[in-house]
Amino acid sequence: MGGWMAGYGDFTPHPSLDVPLEQLRRATGALHERLRENYPFFHPRYAGQMLKPPHPAAVIGYVSAMLINPNNHALDGGPATGRMEKEVVAQLAAMFGYPEHLGHLTSSGTIANLEALFVARELHPGKAVAHSADAHYTHGRMCHVLGVESVAVPAAADGTMDLQALEETLRAGRIGTVVATAGTTGLGAVDPVHEIVVLCRRYGARVHVDAAYGGFFLLIADGTPAGVAAEPFAAIADCDSVVIDPHKHGLQPYGCGAVLFRDPGVARHYLHDSPYTYFTSDELHLGEISLECSRAGAAAAALWLTLQLLPLTPDGLGAVLRPGRRAALAWAGLIDASDELALFQRPQLDILSYFPARRSLSEVDRASAHVLNAGMRLPDAQSLFVATYTVDGASLAARGHRVTADVPSGRILRSVAMKPETEEHVPALHQQVLDLLAGT
Repeated sequence: MGGWMAGYGDFTPHPSLDVPLEQLRRATGALHERLRENYPFFHPRYAGQMLKPPHPAAVIGYVSAMLINPNNHALDGGPATGRMEKEVVAQLAAMFGYPEHLGHLTSSGTIANLEALFVARELHPGKAVAHSADAHYTHGRMCHVLGVESVAVPAAADGTMDLQALEETLRAGRIGTVVATAGTTGLGAVDPVHEIVVLCRRYGARVHVDAAYGGFFLLIADGTPAGVAAEPFAAIADCDSVVIDPHKHGLQPYGCGAVLFRDPGVARHYLHDSPYTYFTSDELHLGEISLECSRAGAAAAALWLTLQLLPLTPDGLGAVLRPGRRAALAWAGLIDASDELALFQRPQLDILSYFPARRSLSEVDRASAHVLNAGMRLPDAQSLFVATYTVDGASLAARGHRVTADVPSGRILRSVAMKPETEEHVPALHQQVLDLLAGT
């Protein structure tokens, strides 16, 4: 990189950019001290939220490109990283089975879903968007931003979209697009995309898939015991658009989502002109098919380098996902064999939901809160980090749990086994939860 920069000739940085070295050291030390306030997202004992560090290759790719700081809005601002972005998006499209496609990276899954719903609004003006009641709140929020009616379809007992309720909603004729979720962020539930597509085609509705969290599980969607159900993921190829977040299971730094459309013709809803960009090339500029303007070219470089080493294959990136899936299944087996814990529902991906075996929901809530808080307060080398998930009596009863609903809602435990190292630590994690429960 230095040699390439030197090839353009030497120059002297402006003195206004100079800072005293000792001041830089002190400020950096203060930064590092502040960063210690974080939870240990990198460690297997952190099984709380869906957070993990990026792959070292992604860090190298990001930092290398960041030294140039390209802007992938236009080839004028990021010629190299713009082409890298097109390459990685093509790889994502091939993974989902889109031979033709239109797509780009985004700064988040929220923005990716906003763009998908924007196109949905343009294709079916005046019609509503339907999504599961257990889908991410971004869909209702982005519909509000777009001035589109959103309809929450009730969820079935396993947290997936209720197909009977969906058909009743579609029959009314006011739905233009249905959002299917391939991996809810709460329970990791995978909507039956293959059945949703059939219903939507019958009633003339489009299908958008929010695969922000679960999309990469397509790589292990082989129906094997250590894989996931194949049919919902295979059906994404028949859907109109899909969103995926490489900054979750794609091992990328935050700031890397993606949206893909099966029909490249939707570009007509984006196209615009600019008097000072798009002048170095007649190729399609990414800013011409994006609602966002400036975007970090470094994100494309990071993903490009990662996929050179861990390609989108079962033996590439898929081999990184499979241990987390096995970890969730192994932990579920330990819970089944336990008298102190009960599974809320079977894990469909790598998110586990479970609760202390107590008679009432208020007791379940208190015990769950104790595990959450007491685990974090342990000495660093023994600490345990889980999360909680709020449920009500009806959701417990629907799954066959006999818990007295003496309060409107309560917290159960939720663990995300998304780091491959978690698999080895499952027995110890399970025992730590039991030990903490013994103190309630």
